[in-house]
Amino acid sequence: MDGAGARRSFTGLLMTWGLTRLVLLLWVFKVWVFPGPDVTSDVSVIYQGWYDVLRTGTFPLGDVTWQYPPAAALAVLSPALLPFLQYAQAFFVLACLADLVVLSLLAYAGVRPGRTLRGAWVWVVGVPLLGPTVYARYDVMVTAVAVAALLAGARHPRAAGVLVGIGAMLKVWPAVLLLGVRRRSWGWAVGTVAVVAGLFALFMPGAFQFLTFQKNRGTEVESLGSLVIHVARHVGAWDGQVLLNYGSIEFLGPWVTAVSTGALFLTGVAFGWLLLWRLMATRFLPTTLADAAFVAVLMFTVTSRVISPQYMVWLVGTAAVCLCFRGSRMRAPAYLALAACFVTVLEFPLWFQHVVASDTRGITLLLLRNGLLVVAAVLGARELWRSTVSREPVPSLPAQATRTKEPSTPA
Repeated sequence: MDGAGARRSFTGLLMTWGLTRLVLLLWVFKVWVFPGPDVTSDVSVIYQGWYDVLRTGTFPLGDVTWQYPPAAALAVLSPALLPFLQYAQAFFVLACLADLVVLSLLAYAGVRPGRTLRGAWVWVVGVPLLGPTVYARYDVMVTAVAVAALLAGARHPRAAGVLVGIGAMLKVWPAVLLLGVRRRSWGWAVGTVAVVAGLFALFMPGAFQFLTFQKNRGTEVESLGSLVIHVARHVGAWDGQVLLNYGSIEFLGPWVTAVSTGALFLTGVAFGWLLLWRLMATRFLPTTLADAAFVAVLMFTVTSRVISPQYMVWLVGTAAVCLCFRGSRMRAPAYLALAACFVTVLEFPLWFQHVVASDTRGITLLLLRNGLLVVAAVLGARELWRSTVSREPVPSLPAQATRTKEPSTPA
């Protein structure tokens, strides 16, 4: 692309980001009312309640909805940086700023040799597909840290390790990025986790109480496993309850324990496959770090007992990093994830009452959304294996781009 073409593309990127994010802000500030349940109440009620407790120097010990690692306290306390705004307003502004940080990182990476702005476009388009929920949860802040870690991974493994450690202390899932990064990053990640965890444990009581609350969670109504119960309930073969439990709408009653155990088993299988891939991989390409991260997040999202709408932000962020590379083989899984984002906003919040009721529309939406994620995970895993383990040639990359072992110089 020539200079003029690049400028036009970049201008279009910024204009699209600005317009779509203005709409998101109008929704969360309730200038425009988005149909369905009020997604901002998590910030104005739950987060603000945690904020009031955290300011006293302790974690919310008796609140079972607190199910996050200790550094999540920093995200909840962050609106204090904007004392001239009300808590919820400050949170929405900071979420938008985190969104802009991700765009800046992807745009900067996209103009380097061998890269493309396609990844930045994935982020710009994917985030608003999720509706106002994306600014009413702190996941966009965590995703900013994860994107920074992935983009730093090739040239700055130490910084990548530190960022992965910080991300894991914010919301656990960035820890799976270690499956793709260099081994030199692992020690820095572990060290960062140890330091952050130690500081919180020393100075704030209840830093790890969340482990007990997380362990006791059941099967959330949007998860892949929940479809078994949805269908049984729809035909009158299940007589349990649908209640707010541990901060989300979950199934309680027959089969729930078995379904939850099955989900944990599938998560273990996914982890085992990823470990096998890491041991068997013989070619580490410039795209491998991002591709492996995206596949890992896909697998753990699909097998989760929850699959809340905000989980999709993780997929959009990691998919965007993949598509920053011209040679990435994750285009199809990335576009499937974007399609799943659109279906997600339909099932929550737009028609969430149908999901809770287990009616035909609700089950159809979940089948479509979760089906797209399953197909994306399978395709992503196949492409990752073929590009790094299989003996077949990799047609999309020149021969000199491959490695027979983990690279010792920046890719």
